[in-house]
Amino acid sequence: MAEGPPSTPSRPNVRQIAVIAGVSKSTVSNVLTNPQVVAEATRLRVERAMEQLGYVPNGAARQLRGGPRQIAGCMLIDVSNPYFAEVARGAEDRLAEAGMMMFLCSTDVELSRQEHYLRMLEEQGVRGVLVWPLDLDLTPLVQVQRRGTPLILMGRSGEGLDMCTVDVDDGEGGRLAAEHVIALGHRRLVYVCGAGLTLDRRRQELRRTAETAVPSVHLTEIEIPPRADVTQIDDAVETLVSLEPRPTAVLCFNDQTAVSVLHALRRRGIRVPDDISLVGYDDLPFAAVLSPPLTTIRQPGYELGRVAAEQLLAEGSPDHRHQGTRFPVELVVRASTSPVR
Repeated sequence: MAEGPPSTPSRPNVRQIAVIAGVSKSTVSNVLTNPQVVAEATRLRVERAMEQLGYVPNGAARQLRGGPRQIAGCMLIDVSNPYFAEVARGAEDRLAEAGMMMFLCSTDVELSRQEHYLRMLEEQGVRGVLVWPLDLDLTPLVQVQRRGTPLILMGRSGEGLDMCTVDVDDGEGGRLAAEHVIALGHRRLVYVCGAGLTLDRRRQELRRTAETAVPSVHLTEIEIPPRADVTQIDDAVETLVSLEPRPTAVLCFNDQTAVSVLHALRRRGIRVPDDISLVGYDDLPFAAVLSPPLTTIRQPGYELGRVAAEQLLAEGSPDHRHQGTRFPVELVVRASTSPVR
């Protein structure tokens, strides 16, 4: 007679732990969900029993019983972008220190994906969500918060919002980038920007700085898809070098775009910075080792993620008050910009 499949070993349970430790089931439950109310000697006895049995707490069941939720969500625009990878790493490191796990979601600049992930994370009963929103309309996010899932808003200010926020001074970054090339004598500028991204403060302040400069400065904006491929960026560069008169400085909305623009200019025999100065944004690790090294705006990624996670961990405490944190930015001047020639 053929043998059947091996039986699955039963999972150790709270009753077995209680028997071995010589305590009640409620004491074991307290050790799992509220250890501070259990005497240290008793807690150690229960923990030794758990180790002896190889017990692994059932997180889903504990959540249903009202225990602490140990999973958080993190929704970013594009996790393939090194800047957002740094944000995610900062958040994950801080949550790991608190014994939590993080679900990482990339919305890929698609509002439908943002809505889908928000709904799924809410259904999973996560402790909260760190979210870098795509849309200027934050109503759906506010509704999620009101239904009981805390949200920490990243990349946006918290004016008029009943939630914690962490962002950077994007307006200052746009101003610093524009002022730098204008001070070098450049009067014909191009800003290569990502279509559909909520970078309005950066764009508006860059534009305002150009419009109020004396002598006058001409600024042309060229939009590309936020996840533009090599061909799309090459088309944008073809557009900017065809302008008459040709611009002498190009500012990009992130370092990744700036690298692609640099390569596209080289393929056309245009030298940086001799013919065109180039400015990026983010100060990613590769910016300093490019040839030439990239002038850029430094903004924190890892630190932003850590602070957002810290704010999430504070949610739910009796004395918690929503707060906004804004990081400063810094102009980093390297060899990709020079005085106009």
